[in-house]
Amino acid sequence: MEIIQGQLVDIQNKRIFSAEITLGKGRITEIREKKHQIRNFILPGFIDAHIHIESSMLVPSEFARMAVLHGTVATVSDPHEIANVLGKEGVHFMIENGKKVPLKFHFGAPSCVPATTFESAGAVINAEDVKELLELPEIHYLTEMMNYPGVLNDDKEVYKKIFYARQFNKPVDGHAPGLRGKEAKKYIEAGITTDHECYTYEEAEEKLSLGMKVIIREGSAAKNFDALIDLLPDHHENMMFCSDDKHPDDLILGHINQLCARAVARGIDVFKVLQVACVNPAEHYNMNVGLLKIGDPADFIVVKDLQEFEVLQTYIDGELVAENGTSKIPSVAFEKPNNFNISPKTPEDFQLPATKALVKVIEAVDGELITNELHLKPLEKQGSFISDTETDILKIAVVNRYENRPPAVAFIKNFGLKKGAIASSVAHDSHNIIAVGTTDEELCTAVNLIIENNGGICAVNREDKRILPLPVAGIISDRNGWETGKLYQEIDAMAKELGSTLKAPFMSLSFMALLVIPDLKISDKGLFSGKKFGFVDIFEEKTGRY
Repeated sequence: MEIIQGQLVDIQNKRIFSAEITLGKGRITEIREKKHQIRNFILPGFIDAHIHIESSMLVPSEFARMAVLHGTVATVSDPHEIANVLGKEGVHFMIENGKKVPLKFHFGAPSCVPATTFESAGAVINAEDVKELLELPEIHYLTEMMNYPGVLNDDKEVYKKIFYARQFNKPVDGHAPGLRGKEAKKYIEAGITTDHECYTYEEAEEKLSLGMKVIIREGSAAKNFDALIDLLPDHHENMMFCSDDKHPDDLILGHINQLCARAVARGIDVFKVLQVACVNPAEHYNMNVGLLKIGDPADFIVVKDLQEFEVLQTYIDGELVAENGTSKIPSVAFEKPNNFNISPKTPEDFQLPATKALVKVIEAVDGELITNELHLKPLEKQGSFISDTETDILKIAVVNRYENRPPAVAFIKNFGLKKGAIASSVAHDSHNIIAVGTTDEELCTAVNLIIENNGGICAVNREDKRILPLPVAGIISDRNGWETGKLYQEIDAMAKELGSTLKAPFMSLSFMALLVIPDLKISDKGLFSGKKFGFVDIFEEKTGRY
């Protein structure tokens, strides 16, 4: 038996009182109002309502060691990234590794593997595979239905996956950026309950009015907090917080606790904020997470105040897992499954013959997943289009990592590199190699460095090469979280030294292959329009190799 004292934050009844909590066998056995001198606050632990653990570049057990420092006790985790590389084997890897630590991972069955038919992935998870996963007690929901065109066009395979989720009474997550009106209504009526992709106030308000729950996302690249937070006071019963994608250097600094502090700083009622951060995910996903009630699992945190939410202690099932900035969760051993099967490339593989036509150029938008389409003229040299650092029109390439094929090559603006190249095998959602460079030679060097290490993120120039190897599925580090975060910071800093003006150049790079987000993106098969939902010719005229 253990007794914890503090100022208990009763979210349901909107009151704070001096209390004493008794713990026994991992549960809360008694809560008593009792006067004492302890001024710290006790509240339910934070929940990330939608995250790809793989995007932290950590296995679940390492993610847990860091997240508990910030008061996170549970996640709603979409193993979609590793599933695109390794299929069901990847999902089982995440589940088994997560079981080795106290943090409560609630994994889902990936709904879109591959995400589209317009890219090469390492695996396929069909409707019957989804059913098999949903039967598992460790699988709590059907993950984000990115194939919203399939929903709108009554695709039988898509609806079969949704049917199986409803059959097992497990919720279906959404992913429909910019979807409005009749199309949004049909998407929601198909049984899809949430969306974390809203990027305007009006879109989120409309989806809320149609009965959907909106998750406010603030990740390492996509940041929608400022656009959506003013909806929270009137819609706190139907909103949640998530990070979606959280790079390791950002996870060192904070997690959902940061969003709570920002919301309270805007004058939003703390009880409403905490309902969004702690209660709503637990109830929507039927999570095995305690909410500070007698008989609940003893999942709670102790914070210094209700402004900054500095976490002093984190308890999960009555176990003290973090205290005063120190994680008490030990590292665990794990295997390194992977799927890298290609040979090195040559600079000639990245050449693009010049024509008189203008070229469709991807315009990256800092802090957003969406991109725009520009029509520009790249620099020409000896009959080929090349990168132009003066106008910031740089080559971007995607290389199939699963079999030897010619790279897809296009152009992108706003990466800002003045020299060198950066590359990554973290490229949503199929995780082929994606790279941006100022010369074909350096672009090739960066790609080959990733191939040599069977995955990673890297920055190169003519004098220096730096890489964070990612040998687990080509997207996850085999190092501890703090070492991974430090290496990531060093390579991120090098990318910025090379000239990148983006806040998170590698996270932004990873989303340039995310075809389901409008507009212009690139896969290993070519240039793709998210608005038209099909391939487009890189040139305005039908010339050249595309």
